[in-house]
Amino acid sequence: MDRQSKKPKSRVVKINSQHTWDSFITQANNQACPVMVHFTAAWCVPSVAMNPFFEELALCYQDILFLSVDVDDVKEAASKMEITAMPTFLLMRQGTQVDKLVGANPDEIKKMVDAFTPQFRSSKISI
Repeated sequence: MDRQSKKPKSRVVKINSQHTWDSFITQANNQACPVMVHFTAAWCVPSVAMNPFFEELALCYQDILFLSVDVDDVKEAASKMEITAMPTFLLMRQGTQVDKLVGANPDEIKKMVDAFTPQFRSSKISI
């Protein structure tokens, strides 16, 4: 297998500090870009198991900013967004929560994104 056939670079931004969180959320708000956040924890097996699905979702929805936040690394953001269980998936627009799903349920996460996407674009991409 040559280097060209390897997986594409991740579109999921790993947030490692409150400053990074604030910066990306502010930038997304300024550009009216929706944000999908995976609140995770390294010790949470269902959260870790959802990482490949979240990566794939990010590749399919190019006009959404995908963020991954380890709640142990960025406690302030997790607390502010009222995250109490992992994994939690949050869909945001203009800094406001639009939808929230707790648990490792790929079908429901995809439905959540699909239900939201017609609000800001006309075509859907299926995975």
